[in-house]
Amino acid sequence: MNMINDQCAGLEAFFSNLGFLAIFFDISCGFVTLFSDPFAIFFVILAALVGIIFGALPGLTAAAAIAMMLPILIAYNDQIGALSGLVFLYVIGKSGRYGGSIAAILFNTPGTAASAATMQDGYPMTQKGQAGKALKTATVASAYGDYFGEIVLIFGAVAIATFTRKFGPPENFAIYLMAFVVIGSVVSDSIIKGIISTLFGAIVGLIGEDVITGQFKMTMGIDELESGMALVPLLIGVFVISEVIIQAEKAAKVKMIDMDEGKTLDPTSHYFTWSEFKRCIPLMFRSSIYGSLIGMMPGLGSSVACFVAYGEEKRKAKNKDEWGTGVVEGIAAPESANNAVSGPSMIPLLTLGIPGSTIAAVLIGMFLVNGLQPGPTIFSEDASVQYFIPSTQHFFEITSREYIFAVFAAGLVGIAAYALIGYFAAPFVGRMIAVLPTQWMYPVIFMTALAASYSSRASIYDVGFALLFGVIGYGMRRTNFSAAAFIIAFVLTSSMEEAFRQSMIISDTGAWVFLSFEYQGKFSYAPIFLIIGALVVGFRAWTSYSSSKAEKA
Repeated sequence: MNMINDQCAGLEAFFSNLGFLAIFFDISCGFVTLFSDPFAIFFVILAALVGIIFGALPGLTAAAAIAMMLPILIAYNDQIGALSGLVFLYVIGKSGRYGGSIAAILFNTPGTAASAATMQDGYPMTQKGQAGKALKTATVASAYGDYFGEIVLIFGAVAIATFTRKFGPPENFAIYLMAFVVIGSVVSDSIIKGIISTLFGAIVGLIGEDVITGQFKMTMGIDELESGMALVPLLIGVFVISEVIIQAEKAAKVKMIDMDEGKTLDPTSHYFTWSEFKRCIPLMFRSSIYGSLIGMMPGLGSSVACFVAYGEEKRKAKNKDEWGTGVVEGIAAPESANNAVSGPSMIPLLTLGIPGSTIAAVLIGMFLVNGLQPGPTIFSEDASVQYFIPSTQHFFEITSREYIFAVFAAGLVGIAAYALIGYFAAPFVGRMIAVLPTQWMYPVIFMTALAASYSSRASIYDVGFALLFGVIGYGMRRTNFSAAAFIIAFVLTSSMEEAFRQSMIISDTGAWVFLSFEYQGKFSYAPIFLIIGALVVGFRAWTSYSSSKAEKA
């Protein structure tokens, strides 16, 4: 590790006089840290494969895979190393988004909600015997969008964290409240259902010990609830067990179309040609911008990005009449957009402590296990992480900033890994998924989910909570309540309550501290965030009313 520090010192000297380009020093140091740990590299490559498989399984998502893996990684964190567990989950989130396109193209069933728009042109291409072309287009577009989003994350997170590091409790509470109302109003088709989902998550998040007084709230006499509801069984219930119930209802095996059916004599029918790639570059660039902007907004996510990009690019296209019949542009647009969400969705978490997606909410668990509190201070040079490298059997100390940039480096390597696997092996993954007997697969997933729930705290109560929230999650999905809003609100509630209580302690004017542009002699941004939240809710209500009025007309 001394050699690593020496190498980083040399890089720092080289980049120190380049101003904002000094960010290249951080990412270079991140690569040095990552490649010093063979275990971490192995887990990056493994995550690329695992994410593709889980994403391609109809109904299961990257969030479900991460939820099941989280307790195992926490339990063996000391054995595999502090970095390996986090990069494994981080890369699964990326490759899982891409994996959903395989099911969308070959099965006409989106593996994830983020690939729903992809099947509109992907499956018609498969029917025309161009499955290979469709899969390769999705792979290239996904990698393009993911790299674009990762660059936005690397440069944007540091810049924003420098600004948000100055925030105090009133600004933090206002940001959390803004996130609550924005997530509740935009994440669901119905504002009312979105807000109810958010409030339900907040209520569950309040269970446990009071952050200031230490008294217990809403525990109903259950000792296991005194420390609050555990995140892992709740995630497993809402995302995994609810999906198993839905699949049990269907009780039907997904059939993959014969990839040779309708095959043409055109030798390019299974290749994404250079001319097609050049034609799609402007489209993928614009779609990546859509995805990145949407990714930075908490609660929206890939499913929104893919349809926004598909709709916008179809509107601009000269051949818009051909969209929906099997054109590469109809795959490239949604795939570059939904994967561009991946990086920027981490910006709210790393700069404000607010998870921008359900995957980011799950990753909080691994950050906390390694002694890192998500938020602007995570880029500080003062905080440090005890970093274990299994190959040396020694603990070392690195700054939290070096640790985060090692995660960014893992993301860049992970994109290349899933792109290579997908480009050459996506048809094989599709065939493997098609022959899996669902009557055996989902029961195995169900039992694995229960085992993961128990292992998080070795509590049978957590198994019961997972089953309970599995039923609740099933009900939410059937009635179009938002599971994403519920999870994000649950994760945010404790921090929001703490910020509120701290604000009341330091305030001489009570709740007015949130509406005043000044407290303790410094400028406050709290009213600005509250105004933004109110404007978003007002705009969402107006568009909902306008749409309802137009439908009636």
